[in-house]
Amino acid sequence: MVTDSVSFRLPPWFQSALPPVNTPYPSVEERMRLTIELARRHVAMGTGGPFAAGIFDLEDGGRLIAAGVNLVLAATTSIAHAEIVAIALAQQSLGDYDLGRGGRRLELVTSTEPCAMCYGAVPWSGVRSLVCGARRSDAARVGFDEGDKPPDWIAALKRRGIDVRRDVMRRQAAALLEEYGASGAVIYNARQNR
Repeated sequence: MVTDSVSFRLPPWFQSALPPVNTPYPSVEERMRLTIELARRHVAMGTGGPFAAGIFDLEDGGRLIAAGVNLVLAATTSIAHAEIVAIALAQQSLGDYDLGRGGRRLELVTSTEPCAMCYGAVPWSGVRSLVCGARRSDAARVGFDEGDKPPDWIAALKRRGIDVRRDVMRRQAAALLEEYGASGAVIYNARQNR
């Protein structure tokens, strides 16, 4: 029989790690701090890799709409990156595939800048801004294959009305990647065994 469904399930600890509903995160640093903490907890609990993302409502004090962690290993699917999981959960939570509908100003905060796949998902999601912690080079240094993005990827998103901010708490986000790499944990990269 051909499989006819796929699902993503966040780790058992995840919901208890989230703040109470309607907790404001007014500064970009507070939003990034939560995102990095979710990635750190994901690694510490042994439930996956060092990546997390969140969707925040900028019109509502930076309230968290949805968050995700990398579920590639747990879901046995290469598309289960933290950004994809967070976007999908936010869309389900709001009941709309377009997170920008009606002028909503939602922000995607990700512990590491998007890989090629997640970069492609950003404009289709409807978010109005993207905030990144670690850079692609930080992830690649540990062995993660981030794929090829256009050299002018930031300008391309800006042309589509998406503000981009990089290097927010980069040192902390990159340190988590380094710790993960040094731990000997799985670096999931489909090209590493070729």
